Amino acid sequence: MSIPYSGGCACGAVRYNLSAEPVAMVDCQCRQCQRESETGHQSHMVFVAAEVEVAGSPSGWEMIGDGGTRKRTSFCAACGSPVFMTFPDNPAIFILRAASLDEPERYRPTMVTWTDAAQPWDHINPRSTAFPRMPPAG
Repeated sequence: MSIPYSGGCACGAVRYNLSAEPVAMVDCQCRQCQRESETGHQSHMVFVAAEVEVAGSPSGWEMIGDGGTRKRTSFCAACGSPVFMTFPDNPAIFILRAASLDEPERYRPTMVTWTDAAQPWDHINPRSTAFPRMPPAG
């Protein structure tokens, strides 16, 4: 059995727990992630078909990703911290913002996506598998 992942927003009003293992740990360099994080990338833990418990009432908004995918970003209405992301057209996928983890040291990125949009001042780990956009499916 895996050690559960838990975390939440900065003020504690939104919390999550899940016990699955991530299928990927990704630093995304797309422009949307840059704008949302107000830095060069976002760090994501991707889970598929995970049992997720969310406490609190996250707010959210939908957007169309750079690759055409509909995404819903969930954040705390009280403190504004982004916490997780889902895909309305693929509800089996649940993505945590790595900085929202209670134990952020558990995040170990192995992949970088959207390197075509990377800013020259944002470091990309040369040991990570890198993709100019999204990796091929399958």
